[in-house]
Amino acid sequence: MRILFAGFRRMRLKTIVFSVTLLAALITTFCIVTQYSGGQSDALETARTHYNGAISYVGEKLASYGDSAGSDANKEGDTAVKDETTPEGSGKENVQLEESNMGQHSNSTTGDAKVDEALIHYQESQLTSSEDEIKKLEDSEIEQTSMPFEDDNLINKLERPLYAISGAEAANASNALLLENTEIYKKLLDEPITEPKVGGLIRENDPVAGKGNATIMALVQNKDVDAIVGTIQQLEEKFNAKFAYPYTLMNEEYFTDEFKNRITSMLPVDRVVHFAKIDSEDWDVPEDIDMKKYKENMNQLDRDSVQYAKKISYHNMCRFYSSKFYHQDVLNNYKYVWRIEPNVNFYCDIDYDIFQFMEENQKIYGFTLSLYDSPQSVRSLWNVTLGFVKENPHYLNRNGAFEWIKENLQKPENFNMTDGYSTCHFWTNFEIVDLDFLRSEPYEKYMDHLEKQGGFYYERWGDAPVRSLALALFADKSQIHWFRDVAYHHFPYTNCPSSPMGSRRCDGKCTPGVFSAYDNLIVENCLPTWIKYSMSEEQLDMY
Repeated sequence: MRILFAGFRRMRLKTIVFSVTLLAALITTFCIVTQYSGGQSDALETARTHYNGAISYVGEKLASYGDSAGSDANKEGDTAVKDETTPEGSGKENVQLEESNMGQHSNSTTGDAKVDEALIHYQESQLTSSEDEIKKLEDSEIEQTSMPFEDDNLINKLERPLYAISGAEAANASNALLLENTEIYKKLLDEPITEPKVGGLIRENDPVAGKGNATIMALVQNKDVDAIVGTIQQLEEKFNAKFAYPYTLMNEEYFTDEFKNRITSMLPVDRVVHFAKIDSEDWDVPEDIDMKKYKENMNQLDRDSVQYAKKISYHNMCRFYSSKFYHQDVLNNYKYVWRIEPNVNFYCDIDYDIFQFMEENQKIYGFTLSLYDSPQSVRSLWNVTLGFVKENPHYLNRNGAFEWIKENLQKPENFNMTDGYSTCHFWTNFEIVDLDFLRSEPYEKYMDHLEKQGGFYYERWGDAPVRSLALALFADKSQIHWFRDVAYHHFPYTNCPSSPMGSRRCDGKCTPGVFSAYDNLIVENCLPTWIKYSMSEEQLDMY
């Protein structure tokens, strides 16, 4: 598997198209042969069988092509902090879905069957391709700019798309890339795993278990009590009953006694819980925001079906989580924060101290899901960001995740609308973050720059794309960790690993490898790009 993904990572896009063409030719041949002997349905079934063999063969070839291509902190009770207002109490910070994109939920097609069905549909479409079209695809000079990405000038990398392709060829290549990425994701998630294969994992009975300088944090309103209780109950069952890390709950208003009692009564008496109210200056709309311009812009975004565009509390929350939360007094003495939200699910046991794993392995950020964002909500964010790094090129990390943010084929409309940003981001409703990174000079200067632009209100910049761009540009990508083993769900997306036969680590409430129950949302998955371009062989072998 490691060799396969290493091959995928630096392959030329021409090889992608060649591979799909090869598959189409194989499929067409077998369909023609079997159609005469068994009819169309038998032909498709035969095509499926030979497709699986072709995938393995092409994977080996692509691998060879790719190889040649170039603490005990803060124990006081109530403190002053701040809360996020979450729309409808759902905790869905970055769900960028329009109603027309939700699709229909299929109760009968899950897991492998979903991917197989998608592949068969693609295969059927290939059967209609003429020989001339196949020849045209095979002969087209589609260049991937991964080699120029070796350029010494980091700014040049950020001004170019990952794939140098446009026009009619782009549509064909986009379909091929989505098919390839779907297969990459499925193959990796099909591998049975338990936990990171590193030495020194801290277990429940270890004397230092639960001694990391960390807290579990949520931004909630009083009305969210039932939803956050459900989240905390699951996290206690899967992780924190073993390690007893403190909770920090923030609110834009004062927490009610009823809220506090509900939380403390469900936890062991010795579990530390901080209840904090956020200062209004860190939450409210800044005085220099032109409210007339804000309303006009939000009316347009609302017409464009951008979610939560007209909810001022959502804009406040995005700004707070981007640049304010880590300065709250209640977090001053903590190094790591694990962010959780109401109405999320955890499906598998976590039997090691996740915070001490982060520290021992020098990880500054942990995530479970990576998605594309709504491009209408971040139209100017990339140009503003590029302007900042041009003024401050010394902040760029030479081992940044540049390809991930410059990918331009899976959802080319996103890249085009934002003038050069894939919109790939970490879904920050789950994040484990080293606050030292957020308090660093590059991140803080970047936040100051964004604050002056007003984009949290004149557009709908989310904390997820903001945080993700900062990480991709200023952090070493080897210090960013995908927690493949943490089974996590926030509607409508899931990170669900496979478990070894006989393992009882997971509760079986998610289907391994199924990113979303909605078939038309498969295209929203940015993880394959992260896997191909941002994960080293060492990281791929960690599970």
